[in-house]
Amino acid sequence: MTILGKKIRMERIINRNTGKTVIVPMDHGISVGPIEGLKDMKKAIQLVAEGGANAIVEHKGLVGEGHRGKGKDIGLIVHLSASTSLSPYPNTKTLVCSVEEAIKLGADAVSIHVNLGDSNEKEMLRDFGRVSYETRNWGIPLLAMIYPRGEKIKDEYDVRVIRHAARVGAEMGADIVKVSYTGSEESFREVVQGCMIPVVIAGGPKMDSDREILEMVKGSIDAGGSGASIGRNVFQHKNPTRMVRAISCIVHENGTIEDGLKILTGE
Repeated sequence: MTILGKKIRMERIINRNTGKTVIVPMDHGISVGPIEGLKDMKKAIQLVAEGGANAIVEHKGLVGEGHRGKGKDIGLIVHLSASTSLSPYPNTKTLVCSVEEAIKLGADAVSIHVNLGDSNEKEMLRDFGRVSYETRNWGIPLLAMIYPRGEKIKDEYDVRVIRHAARVGAEMGADIVKVSYTGSEESFREVVQGCMIPVVIAGGPKMDSDREILEMVKGSIDAGGSGASIGRNVFQHKNPTRMVRAISCIVHENGTIEDGLKILTGE
């Protein structure tokens, strides 16, 4: 029964026809505070839901703040780990929610954040293993956000460390892994080919142009990626709804970058 439960919940966060997803993470409040775009969570969720996002990511305390009220529905991924930018160890993520608690809140999936190369990597991997076990018992999908960040990492966008991060996610039992984009279709294909589960890209810092965002999404999809999990470049955009529609056009409809730009300009 847990296999059936996971299948049903996966369809809440991944498009059943395309096998791909557009996720908007909104878990930034713990790490950096109430930043622009997330001060009004009800509005933020409504805007990305109207754009056709498959799911959002948020922490347990904000579940219900605009989620599944009026307007278009959207999948819910409850984030289990956290740290703050005020900490002397901001890259060390700590579990702040359990799988059972997330299910009681109505989660369709849960997510965990692990930074490889950090001095406390072993604790994060231990937590990852525990969460992976619990999600299998409960039949709920697990999104693993894995980044090479820490004392041993010279370049966190190096394809060698990113493909390693993706593989860790697969071998630890995640259902979807989220990693940084490596900068080109060719290099990102190496990441996808070395991973047995769907790979989605992170959005990273706020970018300077819409074209740059769409080029990143298009490159990842053409490389065999399974979608995007982009936060600030969506919810801090001047029109989050259109940005989600533009990204969704590329992810779900195999649209071009020009198709996405036309959506953003209202053509």
